Amino acid sequence: MSKQTKITAVVAGLVIAAIVALIVASSRGEAERPAPAADTPAEENALTRPDARMLGEKGSSDVTFVEFLDFECEACGAAYPIVEDIRKKYAGEVTFVVRYFPLPGHFNSERAARAVESAGRQGQFEAMYSKMYETQATWGEARTPHDDLFRSFAEEIGLDMKTYDADYASEEVAARVQRDIDDGTELGVQGTPTFFVDGEPFQPQTAEDFDRVLDEALAQ
Repeated sequence: MSKQTKITAVVAGLVIAAIVALIVASSRGEAERPAPAADTPAEENALTRPDARMLGEKGSSDVTFVEFLDFECEACGAAYPIVEDIRKKYAGEVTFVVRYFPLPGHFNSERAARAVESAGRQGQFEAMYSKMYETQATWGEARTPHDDLFRSFAEEIGLDMKTYDADYASEEVAARVQRDIDDGTELGVQGTPTFFVDGEPFQPQTAEDFDRVLDEALAQ
Protein backbone atom coordinates (compact mmCIF):
# COMPACT_ATOMS: atom_id res chain seq x y z
CA MET A 1 0.00 0.00 0.00
CA SER A 2 1.41 3.42 -1.02
CA LYS A 3 1.85 6.24 1.45
CA GLN A 4 -0.90 8.24 -0.29
CA THR A 5 -3.30 5.27 -0.16
CA LYS A 6 -2.59 4.81 3.55
CA ILE A 7 -3.30 8.50 4.20
CA THR A 8 -6.56 8.31 2.22
CA ALA A 9 -7.64 5.23 4.19
CA VAL A 10 -6.87 6.90 7.50
CA VAL A 11 -8.79 10.04 6.52
CA ALA A 12 -11.79 7.96 5.40
CA GLY A 13 -11.71 6.09 8.70
CA LEU A 14 -11.62 9.31 10.67
CA VAL A 15 -14.58 10.70 8.70
CA ILE A 16 -16.65 7.57 9.39
CA ALA A 17 -15.68 7.67 13.06
CA ALA A 18 -16.72 11.32 13.27
CA ILE A 19 -20.08 10.55 11.67
CA VAL A 20 -20.79 7.69 14.08
CA ALA A 21 -19.70 9.85 17.03
CA LEU A 22 -22.16 12.52 15.89
CA ILE A 23 -24.95 9.94 15.68
CA VAL A 24 -24.21 8.60 19.17
CA ALA A 25 -23.87 12.07 20.70
CA SER A 26 -27.08 13.23 19.06
CA SER A 27 -29.13 10.24 20.18
CA ARG A 28 -27.92 10.89 23.70
CA GLY A 29 -28.02 14.67 23.66
CA GLU A 30 -31.12 15.56 21.66
CA ALA A 31 -33.50 14.22 24.30
CA GLU A 32 -36.09 16.89 23.63
CA ARG A 33 -39.09 14.68 24.35
CA PRO A 34 -39.91 13.31 27.79
CA ALA A 35 -39.21 9.63 28.32
CA PRO A 36 -42.29 7.46 28.90
CA ALA A 37 -42.89 5.78 32.22
CA ALA A 38 -40.70 2.74 32.80
CA ASP A 39 -43.66 0.36 32.71
CA THR A 40 -44.98 1.63 29.37
CA PRO A 41 -45.36 -1.43 27.11
CA ALA A 42 -43.42 -1.32 23.82
CA GLU A 43 -45.96 -3.07 21.61
CA GLU A 44 -44.73 -4.54 18.36
CA ASN A 45 -47.19 -2.61 16.20
CA ALA A 46 -45.85 0.65 17.61
CA LEU A 47 -42.57 -0.17 15.88
CA THR A 48 -43.59 -1.59 12.51
CA ARG A 49 -47.15 -0.73 11.61
CA PRO A 50 -48.51 -2.22 8.37
CA ASP A 51 -48.56 1.19 6.65
CA ALA A 52 -45.14 2.34 7.89
CA ARG A 53 -42.96 3.77 5.12
CA MET A 54 -40.34 1.43 3.69
CA LEU A 55 -37.14 2.15 1.80
CA GLY A 56 -37.08 -0.23 -1.13
CA GLU A 57 -38.91 -3.53 -1.05
CA LYS A 58 -39.74 -5.84 1.82
CA GLY A 59 -36.86 -8.21 2.57
CA SER A 60 -37.03 -11.97 2.20
CA SER A 61 -36.07 -12.51 5.85
CA ASP A 62 -37.97 -11.46 8.96
CA VAL A 63 -35.22 -8.99 9.90
CA THR A 64 -36.34 -5.37 10.11
CA PHE A 65 -34.22 -2.24 10.47
CA VAL A 66 -36.26 0.69 11.80
CA GLU A 67 -35.09 4.29 12.06
CA PHE A 68 -36.92 7.07 13.87
CA LEU A 69 -35.63 10.19 12.18
CA ASP A 70 -35.87 13.95 11.91
CA PHE A 71 -35.05 15.40 8.47
CA GLU A 72 -33.60 18.54 10.06
CA CYS A 73 -31.34 16.61 12.46
CA GLU A 74 -27.64 16.83 11.49
CA ALA A 75 -26.93 13.40 12.96
CA CYS A 76 -29.71 11.90 10.82
CA GLY A 77 -28.14 13.59 7.82
CA ALA A 78 -24.78 12.09 8.80
CA ALA A 79 -26.39 8.65 9.16
CA TYR A 80 -28.08 8.91 5.76
CA PRO A 81 -25.09 7.71 3.65
CA ILE A 82 -24.39 4.88 6.11
CA VAL A 83 -28.00 3.71 5.90
CA GLU A 84 -27.84 3.96 2.11
CA ASP A 85 -24.74 1.75 2.10
CA ILE A 86 -26.28 -0.97 4.26
CA ARG A 87 -29.47 -0.82 2.22
CA LYS A 88 -27.45 -1.73 -0.86
CA LYS A 89 -25.55 -4.46 0.97
CA TYR A 90 -28.66 -6.09 2.48
CA ALA A 91 -31.13 -5.35 -0.32
CA GLY A 92 -33.60 -8.18 -0.74
CA GLU A 93 -32.86 -9.60 2.72
CA VAL A 94 -33.65 -6.88 5.27
CA THR A 95 -36.75 -4.67 5.45
CA PHE A 96 -35.82 -1.02 6.06
CA VAL A 97 -38.56 1.00 7.79
CA VAL A 98 -38.70 4.77 8.31
CA ARG A 99 -40.65 6.43 11.11
CA TYR A 100 -41.05 10.20 11.44
CA PHE A 101 -39.86 11.77 14.68
CA PRO A 102 -39.52 15.55 14.17
CA LEU A 103 -38.09 17.17 17.29
CA PRO A 104 -39.71 20.28 18.79
CA GLY A 105 -36.48 22.29 18.61
CA HIS A 106 -36.28 21.99 14.81
CA PHE A 107 -38.50 24.62 13.22
CA ASN A 108 -39.07 22.96 9.83
CA SER A 109 -38.76 19.29 10.72
CA GLU A 110 -42.49 18.62 11.05
CA ARG A 111 -43.08 20.43 7.78
CA ALA A 112 -40.40 18.30 6.13
CA ALA A 113 -42.06 15.14 7.44
CA ARG A 114 -45.42 16.25 6.02
CA ALA A 115 -43.78 16.98 2.67
CA VAL A 116 -42.19 13.53 2.56
CA GLU A 117 -45.40 11.81 3.61
CA SER A 118 -47.34 13.76 0.97
CA ALA A 119 -44.85 12.60 -1.66
CA GLY A 120 -45.21 9.05 -0.37
CA ARG A 121 -48.91 9.18 -1.08
CA GLN A 122 -48.01 9.62 -4.74
CA GLY A 123 -45.48 6.80 -4.73
CA GLN A 124 -42.48 9.12 -4.40
CA PHE A 125 -41.56 8.64 -0.75
CA GLU A 126 -37.96 7.69 -1.38
CA ALA A 127 -37.35 10.53 -3.84
CA MET A 128 -38.49 13.17 -1.35
CA TYR A 129 -36.75 11.40 1.56
CA SER A 130 -33.44 11.64 -0.31
CA LYS A 131 -34.14 15.21 -1.41
CA MET A 132 -34.51 16.36 2.20
CA TYR A 133 -31.14 14.98 3.23
CA GLU A 134 -29.35 16.11 0.09
CA THR A 135 -30.54 19.70 0.68
CA GLN A 136 -30.51 19.74 4.48
CA ALA A 137 -27.59 22.20 4.64
CA THR A 138 -29.65 24.80 2.75
CA TRP A 139 -32.69 24.82 5.03
CA GLY A 140 -31.76 23.09 8.28
CA GLU A 141 -31.64 25.19 11.45
CA ALA A 142 -33.64 27.99 9.80
CA ARG A 143 -36.17 29.80 11.98
CA THR A 144 -38.55 30.68 9.14
CA PRO A 145 -41.05 28.40 7.38
CA HIS A 146 -39.76 26.60 4.29
CA ASP A 147 -43.09 25.38 2.93
CA ASP A 148 -42.38 26.98 -0.47
CA LEU A 149 -38.98 25.30 -0.72
CA PHE A 150 -40.45 21.90 0.07
CA ARG A 151 -43.16 22.57 -2.52
CA SER A 152 -40.46 23.25 -5.09
CA PHE A 153 -38.96 19.84 -4.29
CA ALA A 154 -42.37 18.30 -4.99
CA GLU A 155 -42.44 20.02 -8.37
CA GLU A 156 -38.90 18.83 -9.16
CA ILE A 157 -39.77 15.18 -8.58
CA GLY A 158 -42.89 15.48 -10.70
CA LEU A 159 -45.72 15.29 -8.19
CA ASP A 160 -49.28 16.31 -8.99
CA MET A 161 -49.18 19.67 -7.24
CA LYS A 162 -52.91 20.01 -6.57
CA THR A 163 -52.84 16.67 -4.75
CA TYR A 164 -49.58 17.53 -2.98
CA ASP A 165 -50.94 20.86 -1.72
CA ALA A 166 -54.11 19.21 -0.42
CA ASP A 167 -52.18 16.42 1.32
CA TYR A 168 -49.53 18.74 2.79
CA ALA A 169 -52.22 20.91 4.42
CA SER A 170 -54.45 18.02 5.47
CA GLU A 171 -55.22 16.91 9.00
CA GLU A 172 -54.79 13.32 7.81
CA VAL A 173 -51.12 13.78 6.91
CA ALA A 174 -50.44 15.76 10.08
CA ALA A 175 -52.07 12.97 12.10
CA ARG A 176 -49.98 10.37 10.26
CA VAL A 177 -46.77 12.15 11.29
CA GLN A 178 -48.05 12.59 14.84
CA ARG A 179 -48.83 8.89 15.11
CA ASP A 180 -45.19 8.07 14.39
CA ILE A 181 -44.15 10.55 17.07
CA ASP A 182 -46.56 8.97 19.54
CA ASP A 183 -45.31 5.47 18.70
CA GLY A 184 -41.71 6.57 19.13
CA THR A 185 -42.47 8.16 22.47
CA GLU A 186 -44.19 4.95 23.60
CA LEU A 187 -41.09 3.01 22.60
CA GLY A 188 -38.81 5.30 24.58
CA VAL A 189 -37.36 7.27 21.67
CA GLN A 190 -35.98 10.59 22.91
CA GLY A 191 -33.53 11.70 20.24
CA THR A 192 -32.70 11.08 16.61
CA PRO A 193 -31.63 9.00 14.89
CA THR A 194 -32.85 6.06 16.95
CA PHE A 195 -32.47 2.60 15.43
CA PHE A 196 -34.17 -0.72 16.15
CA VAL A 197 -33.16 -4.09 14.69
CA ASP A 198 -35.76 -6.84 15.08
CA GLY A 199 -37.55 -4.88 17.77
CA GLU A 200 -34.48 -4.20 19.89
CA PRO A 201 -32.94 -0.72 20.25
CA PHE A 202 -29.56 -0.45 18.60
CA GLN A 203 -27.01 2.29 19.28
CA PRO A 204 -23.97 2.02 16.99
CA GLN A 205 -20.54 2.87 18.29
CA THR A 206 -18.75 2.30 14.97
CA ALA A 207 -19.82 2.05 11.34
CA GLU A 208 -19.05 -1.68 11.46
CA ASP A 209 -21.73 -2.12 14.14
CA PHE A 210 -24.43 -1.73 11.48
CA ASP A 211 -23.12 -4.73 9.56
CA ARG A 212 -22.51 -6.72 12.72
CA VAL A 213 -26.00 -6.33 14.14
CA LEU A 214 -27.66 -7.17 10.82
CA ASP A 215 -25.43 -10.18 10.21
CA GLU A 216 -26.24 -11.48 13.68
CA ALA A 217 -29.97 -10.98 13.15
CA LEU A 218 -29.88 -12.75 9.79
CA ALA A 219 -27.95 -15.66 11.29
CA GLN A 220 -30.61 -16.39 13.90
